[in-house]
Amino acid sequence: MPVISKLKYLRIAPRKVRLVADLIRGKKVEEAQTILDFTIKGATKPLSKLLKTAIADAHNNFQLDSSNLYISKITVDEGPKYKRWKARSRGIAAPIQKKTSHITLVLSEITSDDKKVKKIKKVKKPVVIEATESKKEDKAVVDQPKTEKPKLRPKTDLEKPKPKSTKGLKRFFRRKAF
Repeated sequence: MPVISKLKYLRIAPRKVRLVADLIRGKKVEEAQTILDFTIKGATKPLSKLLKTAIADAHNNFQLDSSNLYISKITVDEGPKYKRWKARSRGIAAPIQKKTSHITLVLSEITSDDKKVKKIKKVKKPVVIEATESKKEDKAVVDQPKTEKPKLRPKTDLEKPKPKSTKGLKRFFRRKAF
């Protein structure tokens, strides 16, 4: 059963909160708490507080163990903007938007279906060729040919690098001709 926890009207811009929310999305609760503890961003404190609230809700309301929970969904939406004005030069007033954000955190319990199974890469078996004419008992194993790196030639005194030709000063600034 998913546990939903919301934080509204957070006085941090949603773009800044999404940077931290992307770090913990899909992680286990314990791992997400560790990430939030060591991340240096302003949005980590409210997000860790929201995560602790969601864990407490899951424990008290649904009797779920915190070690079996993971963050299945976290969304950061834009809240209302506080509009202010700042005086500028020549009597002009410049608008200021103080942005807010709404965060929705959904915790789910880990089941056997949710666990990620690592795929094992298949290894090609070597080709076995039987010798029919000479010895039938011997079997030759043929591997795929390996590509060799080209060997560098040793430099001799005759093969010194050629100096760059300097026929004059290089112009790096040119005035426009009118």
